[in-house]
Amino acid sequence: METSTKETKQRNVENLSGKAAVSKIRELVDSSGLCFFQTEVSFDENQSARPMSIQKSDEDGTLWFLSSIESAKNAEINNNPKARLFFQKTSSMEFLELRGTAKISQDKKMIHELWDGIAKNWFPQGKDDPRISIIQFTPEAGHYWDTKHGAGLAGAKMLFGLVTGKPMKVGVEGELDV
Repeated sequence: METSTKETKQRNVENLSGKAAVSKIRELVDSSGLCFFQTEVSFDENQSARPMSIQKSDEDGTLWFLSSIESAKNAEINNNPKARLFFQKTSSMEFLELRGTAKISQDKKMIHELWDGIAKNWFPQGKDDPRISIIQFTPEAGHYWDTKHGAGLAGAKMLFGLVTGKPMKVGVEGELDV
């Protein structure tokens, strides 16, 4: 069902594709740094989500993570490479959901590029720990919610709408087509 222009303006929807979608992804990903990484994406009970730290985001929207080659997450990706990521930037009430494909490698050059001191908590042998793997997540589509004004102003607008009975446009949302 196609949304009319009038309905789109009332709902404050701004769908983004190509470079604009990638720009929105990088803006939200780079400012949050953490996500919930969901594997075994389906509509049954066999889904797993866990918090993950993003090591890098590329110009094309590709996201990079470090993970143990022995982890359940890696086994799930090997079984089904489809994944979903969920981001939240609480300070400004921005949210992002990405759908895409995950790929695992043990490229030593990339591990060295992505390495930071915090990773030593999971890989005590350092950059050359044989258990380190890389997860490369390539986004295909997603959805974002952005207040455009931060949590304080969004809350004030919602309260004003409640008191006056006149709905206030709190932010913008839209589909992302990478």
